Amino acid sequence: MAYRHNLKVHNNLSKQKESFIPIDPTRVRMYVCGMTVYDYCHIGHARVLVVFDVVNRYLRRIFGDDKVTYVRNITDIDDKIIARANQNAEGIDSLTERYIALMNEDADRLGVRRPDLEPRATRYMAEIIEMVQALIARGYAYAAANGDVYYDVSRFEGYGKLSGKNPEDLRAGERVAVDEAKQDPLDFVLWKAAKPGEPSWDSPWGTGRPGWHIECSAMSTKTLGEHFDIHGGGLDLQFPHHENEIAQSEGACGCTFVNYWLHNGFVRVDNEKMSKSLGNFFTIREVMARYDPEVIRLFILSSHYRSPLNYSDQHLDNAKAALGSLYNALRGLTPASAAQLSAYSERFLAAMDDDFATPDAIAVLFELAHEIHRCRAEDANKAALLAAELRELAALLGLLQQDPDAYFKGGAQAGQLDAAAIDTLIAQRLQARQDKDWAESDRIRDLLKADGVLLEDGPQGTIWRRES
Repeated sequence: MAYRHNLKVHNNLSKQKESFIPIDPTRVRMYVCGMTVYDYCHIGHARVLVVFDVVNRYLRRIFGDDKVTYVRNITDIDDKIIARANQNAEGIDSLTERYIALMNEDADRLGVRRPDLEPRATRYMAEIIEMVQALIARGYAYAAANGDVYYDVSRFEGYGKLSGKNPEDLRAGERVAVDEAKQDPLDFVLWKAAKPGEPSWDSPWGTGRPGWHIECSAMSTKTLGEHFDIHGGGLDLQFPHHENEIAQSEGACGCTFVNYWLHNGFVRVDNEKMSKSLGNFFTIREVMARYDPEVIRLFILSSHYRSPLNYSDQHLDNAKAALGSLYNALRGLTPASAAQLSAYSERFLAAMDDDFATPDAIAVLFELAHEIHRCRAEDANKAALLAAELRELAALLGLLQQDPDAYFKGGAQAGQLDAAAIDTLIAQRLQARQDKDWAESDRIRDLLKADGVLLEDGPQGTIWRRES
């Protein structure tokens, strides 16, 4: 299917929607801040993964799969990682490798496509040190007496342009400790002098390790160039992380860093901030133990990516029922080999062109599913064409990627009948119906219903699905 587009994105730098025009018309470059790997990924991480997976999928459909470079970094050295490794009495590498593998397992199950590049901070030390040196040479950074290197915020005129924060207002709320080596309360660390027992690398300023912000500046410019198209991440990173990235990168290269800044909104749990202390903290794998990964994707995408997302069992149950209705439209149909671009596709693409408005795009999927049901009896060929269109559009959201029968027959909970036992009972019920033993037939149906299995009798026989 060939797509025309008029993509507009909400640029958090300008605070308005802008037409998306790549710097290089033959290549789109996107960097997204990834995970700090010291624990299991939680539902907030799932939102970042899914949101920018959809952005990645849609950009590839517009510009071509080989014309998009998607980079999502890994932070594999930082204070939390060091603290957790010490707590576990294990090496940094052992800890981070384990949680990188677990992160990839979660992302794969969520249907998140792997990024083209996944740089790790510890493998970019030469580039980090080179950028710090450039900042010092250009007068944007200084080595302090305590062995740390700091960025001089007062030297960067545009500081605050992403977050809208005024440096003077920020200074008014800060205090410099007596033993603090910073010249200004807003200055932030680029290189930390080594502490006993911590991992460290050699540098012109002595052994130490990088600050968090400089890691992303070095990795993004090394993999995508000094000036690229899109930088994404959670809204919590807008300040100070992304603000500091701009100051570092533009200070070092003397050019514009990024054209479009995209941030996804916060995740709340039953309208409260997610927090381990509140007992409302959920890892991705905890949620996937209860819900199909596509249910989680549909739940996430049912809200616009910039809006707050309220996690609750009720919302996930609603997403489960909704996904079931979409799969039900495909059940029993053999989709045509090629989809046709219809008015449904036009509306779907128009929604995606409007700053990735996935709730509006999903609404079109339900309209299409309704039309498939209407056409089933009247025009099987048309229903098959519409089914192919539904699948192709849903694929841009990472949905409807399973066989419908497999979807409905999966998801057995502990203590429920498995597929083989259900098929055996259905065969027994069929024999009872042939023997006109209606009481036995009803008994088996009721037994299956009590187990959460619904039967649908039709001309082609009996099919079953698990209750949503």
